[in-house]
Amino acid sequence: MYVCGPTVYDKAHLGHGRSAVSFDVIRRYFEYKGNEVTYVSNYTDIDDKMINRAREEGITVPELAAKIIPIYEKDYEALGIKKPTIQPKATDHIKEIIEIIEKLEKDGYTYALEDGLYYDISKFKHYGELSGQNMDELQAGARVDVNDNKKGPYDFVLWKLQKEADEPAWKSPWGMGRPGWHIECSAMTWKHLGEKFDIHGGGLDLKFPHHECEVAQSVGAFGKGAFAQYFMHNGFIQVNNEKMSKSLGNFFTLEDIFKEYDPQVVRFMFLQTHYRNPINFSDGLLEQAKAGLDRVHGFVRMLEVATGAGDSSLDLDKYKKNFDGFMDNDFDTSGALGVVFDLVKDVNTLKVEGKLSKKDAKGVLELLKSFDEVLGIIYPGEILLDGKVEHLIAAREEARKNKDYKKSDEIRAELLGMGIVLEDTPNGTIWKKA
Repeated sequence: MYVCGPTVYDKAHLGHGRSAVSFDVIRRYFEYKGNEVTYVSNYTDIDDKMINRAREEGITVPELAAKIIPIYEKDYEALGIKKPTIQPKATDHIKEIIEIIEKLEKDGYTYALEDGLYYDISKFKHYGELSGQNMDELQAGARVDVNDNKKGPYDFVLWKLQKEADEPAWKSPWGMGRPGWHIECSAMTWKHLGEKFDIHGGGLDLKFPHHECEVAQSVGAFGKGAFAQYFMHNGFIQVNNEKMSKSLGNFFTLEDIFKEYDPQVVRFMFLQTHYRNPINFSDGLLEQAKAGLDRVHGFVRMLEVATGAGDSSLDLDKYKKNFDGFMDNDFDTSGALGVVFDLVKDVNTLKVEGKLSKKDAKGVLELLKSFDEVLGIIYPGEILLDGKVEHLIAAREEARKNKDYKKSDEIRAELLGMGIVLEDTPNGTIWKKA
């Protein structure tokens, strides 16, 4: 799998998080089903936005990348996203970029202008097929290069010649310059996955022109059948039914959202909607996700202290079959979460009826752990209890046994001040994060 990563000129926003979580779950499900996955996701660390932002901040482009990349790593780790097998940077692949462009030039796909070398899309008869664009009615995306001298309005740059002395530039057969945006991903997929690989993923906004141009480059360079065999695109994040964007002022960084909500709540919110569908973001949606996640986490804590005897007729294979069925159907996480909540409801009914045994609870916990290999939200983030906290919980249990309720309440309040909420159940005391 190759999943287009961010251009690291600014902090990660909800759209980045949505794409990263979507393909993290898809990767996890392939692994859950016993597949070995090579997962490549890149950082674009050179383009116009990088250069402009670095100038604004009075730093170099590499310094900007070094500043922003750790922010993405921190946010993605908080969202429970597994590290890619390989995480390449565009600037580490100049050699491969030049080699691909040379192949395209040799086969007649390119032409030179005063500002760089361009791809002539009229030479690639399949251009537009991925995105379903009619070449006569083609609508350009945000990054189609503007140059009135181009042969065709949707031809795109492969190598940009250096304009200013302070611009990052590399030697090439066409002069000092830097790669165009699209060619970077063609080079990184070739280097790390070969001429042909299974899945290419990214946000829906990348389908055209970015992925369309990648196909033209890679198939042009390596021939029919090269490049990704399947493309997958996640839907947009919308705010009030409009695509989230800085220009509309409806822009939310992950860092800001995490100040108000646990990252697991944000991940849960993403999974409530099929990855291909848009998400209409709101505080209400996050509150709904928080309530759902609290219910699941409370259920897990209840199972962990279950002490009933005997055995019920709970058919766990049914839930696994249903869970896998939804995930097999184009990775339907919304349906898979529905199976989790069906399990919660049915097991809680057994508990109310006095039929939930310790054996049942153990089996349900094992099933949930297997589901969580895919979803990554069922088990709360670990709280490393230091000696003082463990001592306080034990002391409160002792106070309750001795009916010293004043001391018990004082300890509860002290633990709350440390961010830990206690919940007393018939089977003992369980805790959760405040």
